[in-house]
Amino acid sequence: MTNQQTAVLLLAELQELIMGSVLFRCAVTDVGIQWAGWALAAAFRTEKFYDLAGSGTFILLAHLSRIWGGAGHLRQKVQTGLVTAWGLRLGTFLFMRILKDGHDRRFNNVRDSPGTFFVYWTIQALWIFMTLLPTLMLNSEKQDMPLGTRDYIGWTVWGLGFATEAIADQQKWLFKSDPNNAGKFIQSGLWAYSRHPNYLGEILQWSGLWLSASSVMQGPQYLSAVSPLFVWFLIRYISGVPMLERQAMKKWGSDPVFQNYIKNTPLLWPLPKC
Repeated sequence: MTNQQTAVLLLAELQELIMGSVLFRCAVTDVGIQWAGWALAAAFRTEKFYDLAGSGTFILLAHLSRIWGGAGHLRQKVQTGLVTAWGLRLGTFLFMRILKDGHDRRFNNVRDSPGTFFVYWTIQALWIFMTLLPTLMLNSEKQDMPLGTRDYIGWTVWGLGFATEAIADQQKWLFKSDPNNAGKFIQSGLWAYSRHPNYLGEILQWSGLWLSASSVMQGPQYLSAVSPLFVWFLIRYISGVPMLERQAMKKWGSDPVFQNYIKNTPLLWPLPKC
């Protein structure tokens, strides 16, 4: 066999390995779902199922990766169950919220522009894959390891984050549902300790899941730590905190009460009050 034939054979084997990998199949499925969602959303000029499609894709990929991985260890089952719990709660909450509000302010200048809308749906595909990467890697791993300290700490962190996000969302929902609070901002409950406690809970959840998944990681797999860092960066500097902070400053920036709230309440991470 010539060197050229050997190179072609190796290239074919590499291509088959990549095409058959769990991560690749999940990535293709992820992009396919988001682009199909974009086609429907653009046709009907609606963003009402954007978040629902996102959370649903998280759940689907978590289960598909475990099926395609073919191992089904306890750690994988727990990890998949936690992702499912997160997706069901947050997806349902966001869908009910948009049905109540009738629109999502993030898409005010987007829903009528198919090209820009496509970018949003594509970014969601990237967010899903990057955020879920440690779980996808875990579920594609055949080797099993006994449950250990990292698993229990990771799941505890996830539980703390889940409770924080759920409680914060519920507190804000009830606050906004009270007609007496019309035009006001929430500064009670968890919102007295962080201006964005729901986002804090989100970061904690995915950090905890990475920690548990790292129990079976080796070598370059530890680079998947970029996943919780990506979640933090996206929330802190791109799509979450900056947008809400701008809106809040525009609405209440001249209010002395709000100025005092900004001064005395941490942006994200709660700190002891002196």
